[in-house]
Amino acid sequence: MLSVWRLGCCRGPRPGLLRAQCASWGSRGYRSRGPETGWRKRNKTVLTYVTAAAVGMVGMSYAAVPLYRLYCQSTGLGGTAVAGHNSDQIESMEPVKDRVIRVTFNADVHASLHWNFRPQQSEIYLVPGETALAFYKARNSTDKPVIGISTYNVIPYEAGQYFNKIQCFCFEEQRLNPHEEVDMPVFFYIDPEFAEDPRMGGVENITLSYTFFEAKEGHKLPVPGYN
Repeated sequence: MLSVWRLGCCRGPRPGLLRAQCASWGSRGYRSRGPETGWRKRNKTVLTYVTAAAVGMVGMSYAAVPLYRLYCQSTGLGGTAVAGHNSDQIESMEPVKDRVIRVTFNADVHASLHWNFRPQQSEIYLVPGETALAFYKARNSTDKPVIGISTYNVIPYEAGQYFNKIQCFCFEEQRLNPHEEVDMPVFFYIDPEFAEDPRMGGVENITLSYTFFEAKEGHKLPVPGYN
């Protein structure tokens, strides 16, 4: 409408004066709209970047726990037992017979989970490079089915990188029916390199500790060894 009005007024009875006034008014009008359009475009661009960054941060927060857990399992960080090696590596291990280690077992249950959870043995003696089998027992004390999930760590934390679990029930949902009781095996070994690490020279006792939580929608499982 500005262009039509400007054209009409500039063709009026006093074209010289009106032309100057219209040109002055129109140029101010066009100049005022230019920066506004650029400002809106810049705002839209910034909003797009902020939205993308927010979505990315949310995605990273959801991925952080499993990624950190995988990193811990591969390095033993935070007292997390390392994922077990394949059968060929296990069969080729040479036990370090002059280095006996006492492994004790601990079991904890979060207050929201009404389970009885305990180790079936208090301790096991083994040497680095030797496999061992231990059992935990869990019982649902309620009158309804309950799903639990466990995390674990190794104490002292520095020994976690040498504590290899071949099979266990950690990080997997366990569904127990009302008053159901199950045995949960843990098949593990201590890497022979444990005996060669000067930091492990004074370590004679290692504790494997599990904690069970109730698996609920939206519940975030704590990362082992991370407070």
